[in-house]
Amino acid sequence: MKQMHITETVLRDAQQSLIATRMPFDDFEAVLDEMDQAGYHSIECWGGATFDSCLRYLNEDPWERLRKIKSHMKNTKLQMLLRGQNLLGYHHYSDDTVRRFVRKSVENGMDIIRIFDALNDMRNIQTAVDECLKAGGHAQGCICYTLSPIHNLEMFVSLGKQIEQMGCNSLCIKDMAGIMSPQECYDLVTALRQSIKLPIYVHTHATTGLGYMTYLKAAEAGAAGIDCATSCFSGGTSQPATESIVYALTQMGYDCGVNAHELNRINNFFLPVKEKFSENGMFDPYVLSTKTDALVYQIPGGMLSNLVAQLKAQNAIDKLDAVLDETPRVRADLGYPPLVTPLSQMVGVQATVNVLLGERYKSIGKEIKSYIKGEYGKAPGKINPELAKKVLGDEQPMTGRYAETLKPEFEVAKSYLGDRARCDEDVLSFIAFPQQAEQYFDRRKKTFTASYTIKEVG
Repeated sequence: MKQMHITETVLRDAQQSLIATRMPFDDFEAVLDEMDQAGYHSIECWGGATFDSCLRYLNEDPWERLRKIKSHMKNTKLQMLLRGQNLLGYHHYSDDTVRRFVRKSVENGMDIIRIFDALNDMRNIQTAVDECLKAGGHAQGCICYTLSPIHNLEMFVSLGKQIEQMGCNSLCIKDMAGIMSPQECYDLVTALRQSIKLPIYVHTHATTGLGYMTYLKAAEAGAAGIDCATSCFSGGTSQPATESIVYALTQMGYDCGVNAHELNRINNFFLPVKEKFSENGMFDPYVLSTKTDALVYQIPGGMLSNLVAQLKAQNAIDKLDAVLDETPRVRADLGYPPLVTPLSQMVGVQATVNVLLGERYKSIGKEIKSYIKGEYGKAPGKINPELAKKVLGDEQPMTGRYAETLKPEFEVAKSYLGDRARCDEDVLSFIAFPQQAEQYFDRRKKTFTASYTIKEVG
C-alpha cells in the first residue's frame, strides 16, 4: 500500500492563520498525549510566529513551551518553520546566532526543521541547514512557490537541486498563499522527483479553495507527505482538514498511518478552544471565506487581512481595491519576490503607502530600501531601474551574502543581559525580539512560587 505522511499543523500554522497565534500552552496541554498516539508523521508546533507570540502576548517562554510539548511526544516527531538567516524574526542575524539558535532548537526537542528563504536565495538557508545536520536534526529545505513571468518549472527544479546538494534530508514545496493549482502541483512534484532523490513534502493553504484538490494531485505525483489541520481549525487561510484528506486518500489506496478515532477525539478537544476564541473576537469567520482574488493578486490570506486592518486604521478601507491593484505592480518593480514573510508585509505596506500618498514611491520604506540594496538576498528578477536609482543613487547593490557582513552578536548580547539571562536560550530570545524578551524577563523576575505544607495539629 502507498504511504502518505501527515503533518498536523493545529499547534502552529493553523492557529497562526486563524487566530493570530494566540493559543496558550494551557489550552492544548491536555490533548498532547492523544496527539502523540494519533499516528502523525510529525506535529508542527513551533517556529513561524509562535516564538514572537509567546513573548509578546502569552507571557510564555517559547523554549519552555517546546520542552513541555516534547515531554509528551514519545512516538511523534516535532516540526518547526525557520526563516533561514531571518530565524524567527524579520531581518538577517549573524551566523553565530543562527548556528546557536538551530542547535538549541534541536537540543530542546525539535526533530524536523523546515527552512526557507523568502527570496528562494539558497545562500540564506545554508548556515541553518548545515548546523541542523551537525546537531542531528532533520533539515527540510524549502522552495517558496509563487507565480510570475520568471518563475517556472525549470527555476523550481534548479532550486530543488541546490537543496539536495547542500545535504538536506527532504524538500518541501511551500505554497503559502494556496495559489498552486492541482495540475501545477502534479507537474512540479513530478519534475522534482525526476530530478532529485529527496522525499518531497507539500504545504498549502485552503485560502483559494484549491488546497484539497492540490493535495490529491500531490499524492498522485508521488509526494511523501502533506500538511493538514484538525477540522475545526482547518479551511480558509489554514490548511485543508486532516480528517477529510485522510478519508479521501484512504479510499484512493493510501496508508496515512493515522487513527481515525483518535483524529475525532483530537478535534472534539479543540472545538471548545475554537469557541473560546470565537467568543473573545480573536477568531473572525472572515478568515474562513474562500478568497479567489489571491489567484489574481497572489496575496496570501494573512497578508490580505493585514492590508484590511491597515486601511481600517487609516479610515481608508475604500482604498482596498486600489491597494490590491497596486500590490502586484510593486511586486513586479521589486523583481517578483515571493509574497511570504517578511516580503509579503514589505510589499503590502509599500503598496498601501503608494496609494494613500497618491504618488508611487513618494515615500519608500526602510525595509524596501534594504531589499533593493541586496541586504535580504538576490532578487528573483530585475528590479525596476528607476526605483533602484532612486534608492541607490550611484551605488551598486551588494552581491555577496549579507550575513557575512554582520559581526558576531551572541556574546555581546549575553554580556549586555548579565544575570537577567538565565541560559543561552534567554540570550537567543533577546537577540530575536529584544524589547519583548526584556519585558518578559522583567515579568518573570516579579513572579515567584511559594511552597508550603499544612500540618494538622491536635
